[in-house]
Amino acid sequence: MMNFTINKRFFYDRLSIVSRAISVFSPLPAFSGIKIDVSATDIVLTGSDSDISILSTITPSEDNALTINDVGSIVIEAKYILEVVRKIEGDIIEFEVLDDTQTRISGDRSQFKINGMKSTDYPAIDFSRPKDTFEIEADTLKEIITQTCFATSDRETRPVLTGVNFSCHDNQLQCVATDSYRLARKMIPLESALQFNITIPAKSLQEVYKSISGEKSVVISVDNKKVQFLIDNTIIQTRLIDGAYPETSRLIPSSFSYELRIDSHELLSAIDRASFIKNDGVYIIRFRLDEQECVLTSNSAEVGSSIEVLSNAAFTGTHLEISCNGRYVFEALKALKQGEIVIRLCGEMKPFTIQSADEESVTMLVVPLRTYS
Repeated sequence: MMNFTINKRFFYDRLSIVSRAISVFSPLPAFSGIKIDVSATDIVLTGSDSDISILSTITPSEDNALTINDVGSIVIEAKYILEVVRKIEGDIIEFEVLDDTQTRISGDRSQFKINGMKSTDYPAIDFSRPKDTFEIEADTLKEIITQTCFATSDRETRPVLTGVNFSCHDNQLQCVATDSYRLARKMIPLESALQFNITIPAKSLQEVYKSISGEKSVVISVDNKKVQFLIDNTIIQTRLIDGAYPETSRLIPSSFSYELRIDSHELLSAIDRASFIKNDGVYIIRFRLDEQECVLTSNSAEVGSSIEVLSNAAFTGTHLEISCNGRYVFEALKALKQGEIVIRLCGEMKPFTIQSADEESVTMLVVPLRTYS
């Protein structure tokens, strides 16, 4: 029967990563558990909810103090095994399968017995690597996720908008997210001359973000059905969202009539101060811009109003007034790096872009609102 000893903290960390793929509302009973496969050379942990699957391989090392005494496999309810491993005392813990489904977990002075499930009840998951593969710096991937996922839609009426579109051509990776009212685009040069156009669920990308911890790079493999992220010895695999992603490049203006330059912290603070003034749960901000003075206002018949002069703003162009959802601008600014930002505008009811002054690889776009004030 399966038997091994391992460093408690290391094992808990790996169990935590794998458990991120497990949904509270599992489509199959077995998917509520973590599958543990022990061979003569390693331990493989698997978690899945059928949409996203995570596989983590543990090989013996000084860090994990893994000793394999006997091979085997078992599926244990994720919430129970995580709770036991987290609370049990001792730096080294022992796992032993006593019969087909019962597992004993022992520490220094205590032991637990948990009823599991047969590994044969766990659905087979194809972790074969897709053919198109490229490598990206881990920090760059985290930036992509941070600077795009916030702009995805949370409504299932248009499923394709709940993901981030990754397209690659001419040695350039373009990552785009939109919910129809705003857009975020990140451009990254790639050494690999690949051609693909896929949409990855935002939820899956956020799990990838959480799983990156100190790694220098991530290997990404894609085909038309799935995408894999190889992070150290862990594979995060997710299904893709079906459907054609809307053509967004034409939404971003190629020329502008106005430009506002301002420190991102100043604008963030001003928007935050006005955020309590809402109309039907939405806080609308209005920019009143000219070369002499830039003013940010917010008004609600129910709550009141605010007026704030943006003291360090520099505006180029004739007088312009434009209104928009304050949350959209706030979240776009939060996703950009701190420092001077540039807002480029075309007119009162035309979308405007937001960029860092020193980083043109990221473009945020916000659609204005019509107000009568």
